[in-house]
Amino acid sequence: MTTCEPQSDPSLERLVTSLVPLLSRSLAERFNVFRVMHHGTHEKQISNVFAWLLRVDGTHGFGDVFQRIFVEQVNRGLPEESQLPSTGYRVEQEVDTSGHDALGKDIADVVLSCAQVSIVVENFESSDGHGHDYHRYLAHGTAGGRQCVVVLLCARRERHRQTDGWEQALVITYADLLEPLKAHVVGDAAWRRAHPQQLFFIRQLLEHFMEGYGIMSEEERIAFIKAMCETGESARYGHRPHEGAARQFSELLAQHAERQFEEGRKTLARVKTTLKRFAAQTLVGQANSALETKEFTSVEAQCVGQWEWCITLRRADSKPDVFLIFGPTAVVENGHSPEPLTHPDYTRVFVARQASGCNDGIDLISQTDVGLGEVSTGMSADDTRLRDAVLAAMRAD
Repeated sequence: MTTCEPQSDPSLERLVTSLVPLLSRSLAERFNVFRVMHHGTHEKQISNVFAWLLRVDGTHGFGDVFQRIFVEQVNRGLPEESQLPSTGYRVEQEVDTSGHDALGKDIADVVLSCAQVSIVVENFESSDGHGHDYHRYLAHGTAGGRQCVVVLLCARRERHRQTDGWEQALVITYADLLEPLKAHVVGDAAWRRAHPQQLFFIRQLLEHFMEGYGIMSEEERIAFIKAMCETGESARYGHRPHEGAARQFSELLAQHAERQFEEGRKTLARVKTTLKRFAAQTLVGQANSALETKEFTSVEAQCVGQWEWCITLRRADSKPDVFLIFGPTAVVENGHSPEPLTHPDYTRVFVARQASGCNDGIDLISQTDVGLGEVSTGMSADDTRLRDAVLAAMRAD
């Protein structure tokens, strides 16, 4: 099977260009109180949150809303004749389920119980008993003749991990519970007004455990739609089935993004080659002619990684070197500069000066009016704009 190169599509090219800043923002890590505190990295921490939500008298102010959501999920996995009461449960944590077993203690994370029913919960990242004893959990829950359901609460289902009796447990994911909780919060304006602190916490909880790092804000989603409309791609929202249309669009977009990325790197490489040639053949001579001494001795372009897009103008007598930088390197160096440029134009060449007495780092950066397109096509020998920018950087206080 052969793969054809994607044909040029101006609308998709424009769309990719429009979406790069939008998607990069949505994929960037954002503030979240759970990530700051590294909360949720251990099952006990997550169990604390869910137990808090399950308690009818919890400070969340939901009353029995979350308890009802949880039991509803349990009942979905039970036959009609075995349905559990929707609320009225006492909630306990770290419950010893070992009984009189001489093999040692076994601790259930959360237990919901009332006179007739017990729900014993093991919470873990995946649907895995991870060393706990299903049969002891069940025996604890059925003590006193109660109906018992053993539940695996987890971030993701992995049925192949359910062994040694755990294949009989009901599996409920965090998303199964948090999706209806989110819907309740959205629909309860009175609760939101009365509980602003809890609302902040719940939003952080939803983002961290359900939506993840890449969730887009409402403003970003609207900006995405705007970009689709402005580039002629909005008709895709009418294609069916929706999942297939989304997959086809993302694959096509990825092809164009990959091509634009590769073409962009080729352009950067071409600019580097031509800029080095101009610096060696013209710029150094121009600068030395304007100085009383021959200060510039050589031109180098050996840097890699983030500093790959840099031409170094070496100076005599260990004087600070001067750099011609552009593209990704200009972004990095502007961030490191003591006085970064406020609104840099990265279609231009920049001049930076090495910090005195340092092997790396800069103490000055300035933007020239020389465009990358001009460098790529070749600058004339009588063009002195880069010379003037280099001399100004040398003389700056």
